[in-house]
Amino acid sequence: MTGFTSTIFPLTDFTPVASFLGGALIGLSAVLLLLVEGRIAGISGIASRLLPPYREGGFAGRLAFIAGLIAAPFVAGAVTGAPVVQTVSSNLLLMLAAGLLVGFGAVWGGGCTSGHGVCGMARLSPRSFVATGVFMTAGFLTVFLVRHVIGG
Repeated sequence: MTGFTSTIFPLTDFTPVASFLGGALIGLSAVLLLLVEGRIAGISGIASRLLPPYREGGFAGRLAFIAGLIAAPFVAGAVTGAPVVQTVSSNLLLMLAAGLLVGFGAVWGGGCTSGHGVCGMARLSPRSFVATGVFMTAGFLTVFLVRHVIGG
């Protein structure tokens, strides 16, 4: 393994096959949701429609979609026999601020990375290209600042 490492940012493995297969499954699920339900696979939109006020139909499908997201690492661990490793900050204030910023950005941008970056760009939506450019730039700047300016 090579790459940047610190106590905050551990090394990650280069996994092109698993990454390709994961991306293909995300694309397949987005296409199936669009074909079957006529809906874009935007996670923030699907999750928000689980909360009141409840919208017309499809509650069980939305709940199953979110449950699948939550269950996926457990299923992967059970199938492969390898633990799924996910590093989460122990800084609760940082996590709260990050969650609020992501939620605000998803509402303000009219969608999230999955809705704009996966589905919107695939449909050649100009709005999604702008939104994806904005959140990718914000992500790059955040990583740069945390790793090289703030410390790491």
